[in-house]
Amino acid sequence: MRALWKSVVRAATALLVPSGLAAQPNPDFWLANRSATRIDRLYASPVDRDEWGQDWLGEHVLAPGERFPVRPPRDGRCLYDIKVVYADGLAEERRRVNICAVAEVSFSRGSVPPDRTVGAAERAVTVVNRSARTMLQLFVSPSTERVWGADRLGDDVLPVGRSVVVLLPREAGCEIDLRAVFEDTSVLERRRVDSCRAREIALR
Repeated sequence: MRALWKSVVRAATALLVPSGLAAQPNPDFWLANRSATRIDRLYASPVDRDEWGQDWLGEHVLAPGERFPVRPPRDGRCLYDIKVVYADGLAEERRRVNICAVAEVSFSRGSVPPDRTVGAAERAVTVVNRSARTMLQLFVSPSTERVWGADRLGDDVLPVGRSVVVLLPREAGCEIDLRAVFEDTSVLERRRVDSCRAREIALR
């Protein structure tokens, strides 16, 4: 009797839901600002598109601690590239995010401390993990220095396609050295990179 009742309920539900609609995954998600800087623009587009498209925030801005609902079209596409632009002009990206599998996507300005913004004596450089493996450590220092200094990722890791913002003193010049340590223990180093020209540095 119970099995018969379940069959009746399933049949009734099928009549109420248009064909194909129920099978489409839900791409809706919340965009959370976990930084200490206002987010002015938000771009989210499927990975198969070459352009960012519209600003999803429109006339809205996202203050620190706030969340904003993003409702992409339910066309079966789940992998999205997401980019935010902060009030001071810095941008942060998330690549190949499965928005059908997450409820929230948060941005926190990478390695920039949450209690401060970029000062006039500092230069912000975005480092992107373009490799096929997770980055465990990242060291960035002026080429004039002989020591690497602190791990720029701290307690975090940098997944594939993700980026981190690194602050550098302007007085140290443009040329920097980078060293990345990946989850497979491989190490990648790049020397004398002109960070004044290459505001986004991809490590592969």
